[in-house]
Amino acid sequence: MKAIFLILPFLNIPNIFKASKIGVIMTYSKAEKTKETPVWLKFSEKDMEAIVVKLAKQGLTSEKIGLELRDSYGIPTTRITGKKISQILKENGIYQDTTAVNLDKKQQAIVAHIKKNKQDKRAKLALTIISARISKYKKYKKRKNAEENPTDSKGIPKPN
Repeated sequence: MKAIFLILPFLNIPNIFKASKIGVIMTYSKAEKTKETPVWLKFSEKDMEAIVVKLAKQGLTSEKIGLELRDSYGIPTTRITGKKISQILKENGIYQDTTAVNLDKKQQAIVAHIKKNKQDKRAKLALTIISARISKYKKYKKRKNAEENPTDSKGIPKPN
């Protein structure tokens, strides 16, 4: 449930709400997070994990799997199992890094657009920006993997 109130600055109405932006006040309520399985849910934890794996093998990302579970199967969340969708996929060895995939798709779409429209300077700027984001993300992942799996100067993994 969301309610948005607009207070115009030229009206001399006292501001009783906390403003997030000038002239716009947003109030909202959050749904309670529970780990209890709903009574009406027909699927067990193993069934949910099997459905997640099946959908991932069809080529859906973890975000799309969540939408499919909610819309088609009536499963409100996989947190009932105590795991996120990405954790289930990592355990089964099917996990894709969606950030890298989405950045690559965006880059390919911009390249295809530039091939058709060679004079589009905004698209060329967008291509340089997305290329920089991709290289920055790859450096981040490389650094993160190095922190998780430390090696010595010869490249041999260090024992824990």
